[in-house]
Amino acid sequence: MKLKLNFMALALFGAAAISGCKKEFSPSDPGALVPKTVEQNASLPSVAVNGTLLHAEAFGNPENPMVVFLHGGPGGDYRNGLNVKQLADDGYYVVFYDQRGSGLSKRHDKNSYSIQVMFDDLSAIIQHYRSSANQKVFLFGHSWGAMLAAGYINAYPTQISGVIFAEPGGFTWAGVEEYGKRSRKLNLFGEATNDALYIDQFFTGKENQHEHLDYKLNVTSSFTYAKGNAEGIEGPSPYWRNGAVVLNALLDIGEKQGFDFTTHLDQYNTKVLFLYSEYNTAYGLEFAQQEASHFPHSQITKINGTGHEMIYFKWVNVYPAALNYLNSLR
Repeated sequence: MKLKLNFMALALFGAAAISGCKKEFSPSDPGALVPKTVEQNASLPSVAVNGTLLHAEAFGNPENPMVVFLHGGPGGDYRNGLNVKQLADDGYYVVFYDQRGSGLSKRHDKNSYSIQVMFDDLSAIIQHYRSSANQKVFLFGHSWGAMLAAGYINAYPTQISGVIFAEPGGFTWAGVEEYGKRSRKLNLFGEATNDALYIDQFFTGKENQHEHLDYKLNVTSSFTYAKGNAEGIEGPSPYWRNGAVVLNALLDIGEKQGFDFTTHLDQYNTKVLFLYSEYNTAYGLEFAQQEASHFPHSQITKINGTGHEMIYFKWVNVYPAALNYLNSLR
């Protein structure tokens, strides 16, 4: 299997490093297993906000209405959402950032994470890039990022001029569990599961051993696009790094404390746009309608010819729906 070959290569590389170099190879060395973060590589674009350092960049005229893209995960990054920067050609200022502990952004210890700190980071990003108080700000969230967008406007319903939700995985913890049961079932005897579990025989990681844990998550995440997956994901899409610690931290918060991002959504009177994909059998129109029902005004649009990773694989179909919605509110 591919994973076993990767481990053989890693073992050979480690042996060569030990025998041929003065400094012994360590998986914990920055960049040894996963790409360096902005804290480790000063050449990466970044912003210092809210006590952290986030990998971030923006496209377009800073005076134009702002669109902040919120990537999936938790722990993913914005690399497979970069198609959204096309909106900069249509008169929008498009902002991307890897969320705290995700992608190429700075890592933090597990006990430092909370849902509120994720909201505070988003507020800080908006403040950093906003050129004036009357500049309109739109959120464009995918998967977990769409959940984060809902939570944000639930907390701050007057701050955002419009929202695009691309298949959010539930606005309450009960909704997350419901969607998870349908979307992420593993075949215990399938090759994808075998690959995911094989790594634990050789490579462990403690709670905040980020390099180890991130590498393991990068490898095991391949099951999400295994053949016949319920979310209709066509195959792998590009990413920099999956943040295992932030993923585990936020999942623990959900399991132990729960959350409900719907308590004030009925106060958000601006129309919102929900996108769902043709091939995601775990989602569908019914789940989109369930989530959209929390808003007084919503539009639901089906994106044909793709699954959950619609922004990467079928941006050509997502783009006109997103642009028409944004133009209706600018």
